[in-house]
Amino acid sequence: MRRILVAGNWKMHGSLSMTVGLIAGIAERIEVDQDKTLGYDVLVCPPSPYLAAAKSVIDSIDSKHCFSLGAQNVNAHESGAFTGEIALPMLQELGCRYVLLGHSERRELFGETDAQIAEKFAACTQSETDVLPGLCVGETLAQRQSGDTEEVVGRQIDAVLDLVGIGGFAQAVVAYEPVWAIGTGETATPDQAQQVHAFIRTKLAELDIGIAEDLQILYGGSVKPDNAGDLFAQPDIDGGLIGGASLDA
Repeated sequence: MRRILVAGNWKMHGSLSMTVGLIAGIAERIEVDQDKTLGYDVLVCPPSPYLAAAKSVIDSIDSKHCFSLGAQNVNAHESGAFTGEIALPMLQELGCRYVLLGHSERRELFGETDAQIAEKFAACTQSETDVLPGLCVGETLAQRQSGDTEEVVGRQIDAVLDLVGIGGFAQAVVAYEPVWAIGTGETATPDQAQQVHAFIRTKLAELDIGIAEDLQILYGGSVKPDNAGDLFAQPDIDGGLIGGASLDA
């Protein structure tokens, strides 16, 4: 059975003290089941300068081992003359378990293409590190209104499949984030989100049903405490990639 994963993408927000305080605040609010186990997992993705501090505070307070650390981006090369970039071995050394790839802001603001994102995904699957890729996919408002949601999401996934095949998704997470619902206050209805999640899972199941059934597919797009329950209750939604709301413990 797939576990719920609640991931916080802090984007370019925060400070050193906020990073420490926010993780501590989240930890205080973690609720365990009656058998003292946790029924879900938590992932925090702070800005890269604070990854080491985040790992330190996680190690000091996470007695339930429910926290994972993630980065917001990575370079496809493991070393080289790429000023300002971060490599997978560096992320692993900092304690990262995940890295986000292809967030809509990376695609729109920094011009990352499907091919470039697929190369980063392939680097994760081919590297000797164990940093797992979190592939972000989603459509703009114009694309949804034109009825192109599945074509766009399918194309973004196909770019990765062309490089790594279905096997690459055996150790990965996918996040469906409708661009029109990120930071706008608009949210896809549970039914709208479920339809796209089901499309993604069905598409991958045509290649390997086992991998598709095990794959965690998160929803990202103005998820808040008052709508998370209804979204997470959908059969193909396995948690959330939370933006602004993740800055509030």
